[in-house]
Amino acid sequence: MLDLPTLLLLVSLGALVGVAAGLLGVGGGAIMVPAFTALFLSKGVADAQLVQLALGTSMASIIMTSIASLRAHHAKQGVLWPVVRAMVPGVLAGSFFGAMLTPYIDGLLLAGFFSLFMLYVAISMFRGGPAVIDKQLPGGSSQIAAGAGIGLISALVSIGGGTLSVPYLVRHSVEIKKAIGTSAAVGLPIALAGTLGFLISGCAYTDTSQLQFGYVYLPAVLCVSAVSFFTAPLGVRLAYKLPIPVLKKVFGVLVFSVSVKMFLSLL
Repeated sequence: MLDLPTLLLLVSLGALVGVAAGLLGVGGGAIMVPAFTALFLSKGVADAQLVQLALGTSMASIIMTSIASLRAHHAKQGVLWPVVRAMVPGVLAGSFFGAMLTPYIDGLLLAGFFSLFMLYVAISMFRGGPAVIDKQLPGGSSQIAAGAGIGLISALVSIGGGTLSVPYLVRHSVEIKKAIGTSAAVGLPIALAGTLGFLISGCAYTDTSQLQFGYVYLPAVLCVSAVSFFTAPLGVRLAYKLPIPVLKKVFGVLVFSVSVKMFLSLL
């Protein structure tokens, strides 16, 4: 499956994903899932596992990107670690359950949910930041519940959670750059628990000769991760220099375009 054109595509994808993760606090699933779906479709992957394989491979690829991004944000004191610790239990449970749930959902329904969710993300990017509705973050149990919801949806659409956790934090008076940094840190447990869920839930499709483990295609993960690990810090540096509102609108256009393309390709 891994020929030279595919390798070049994955390297380019990794570069773009890394910058997006560092810049906006997202894991890059909005870009990777449509790209992986198109790639696996062109390689003749069966419909029964097509979307799930794209989701699982994307989730596993987020692990290294999240590590690089959170390290860079932490170096700039942009991570609110007490908030991360409060959300982690819910995030772990939600993302693992979401990944275990995907085999029982029709691939076309998953693709439709992904496209609709990304449409919401694109609209949110254009509307700008959410209005502040609370002056402080709620207590620990509320943060666990919020983490569970963020983790569940993140696994179903294979994102690092930034499209949900950043608005959640900003609504509770967290400054946008710290919200992005904290979101990048929350993305790591989402990716770890989600990947474990995709490995277990797709075990029937494991093919060691093709380096596919559950719903994770390892060569794609390694190619994307190797590049995104080095480009994520670049995105973090840009986040502290460039106008985020303008960049979010550009990202919104990209998210909308690739999501529509994914849905049309499946139809």
